Amino acid sequence: MMKAVQVEHISKSYGKVMALQDISFEVNRGELFGIIGPDGAGKSTLFRILTTLLLPAGGTAKVDGLDTVKDFKEIRKRVGYMPGKFSLYQDLSVEENLTFFATVFQTTIQENYHLIEDIYKQIEPFKTRKAGALSGGMKQKLALCCALIHKPSVLFLDEPTTGVDPVSRKEFWEMLKRLKQQGISILVSTPYMDEATLCDRIALIRQGKFLNIDTPEHIMDAFGTDLWAIRAQNMYALLQDLRANEQVLSSFGFGDMHHITLKEGYSAAQLRCELEEKGHKGLLLESVRPNIEDCYMKLASQEHE
Repeated sequence: MMKAVQVEHISKSYGKVMALQDISFEVNRGELFGIIGPDGAGKSTLFRILTTLLLPAGGTAKVDGLDTVKDFKEIRKRVGYMPGKFSLYQDLSVEENLTFFATVFQTTIQENYHLIEDIYKQIEPFKTRKAGALSGGMKQKLALCCALIHKPSVLFLDEPTTGVDPVSRKEFWEMLKRLKQQGISILVSTPYMDEATLCDRIALIRQGKFLNIDTPEHIMDAFGTDLWAIRAQNMYALLQDLRANEQVLSSFGFGDMHHITLKEGYSAAQLRCELEEKGHKGLLLESVRPNIEDCYMKLASQEHE
């Protein structure tokens, strides 16, 4: 069965900066595939290559079995693309933007209304409002409608939930699940590690390189070390002492806790005793299951070493 996306040894540089380094992966038909990594990791560059807006320096990429360089015109008819920056016409109304994009792809809102109905119903009360006057969540929904109106086979969403409130983020991912059920293959990039578990498979990207590609569950199961969450009254002093302790392998701040791993043969009980001797009050130390962010930090530090 033909893959939705096939990438082989793609590289891209901007002057001396390597944006992508020897990237290879495949996305299955009907899959929700996530590219997870911080700003500047290469996510947008990869999406621009796959949507034929940039030429790679090396390697090949296919979307729907079509080469992104030779068959760029055909690919543009078949894909939907929602760039990270809101790029619709700010001075056109909601309805005018949608009509314009439908016309560009020689279709109508009515023809593919079933694809966008769930989303469009939420912004329809504002259909005469100019796009520039919409809230972040509403802009996001309009941009998604415009990317879907021509019934794409592959949908590319570049950081679609950045700067959007938590409720709109949750709604957006529920919309993506429903779109997936309609047979659309979806590639989504995000800096939010908690969104990784909502994808079928993910690629963790850092400085233009993939650290790992697998299901979120498999990546978390492969962490391979006991992980501890620790808290004390003075969190900054605690982190300083943890990082100065040669028996502590890694220590990172996670919300109101620090997540740490310990060298083999060094117990959490020993650590607690040493920290109490240093005068740390209100210590809480518990075993936790690694999340995607823990796995990312571990893989990134291994790559750095």
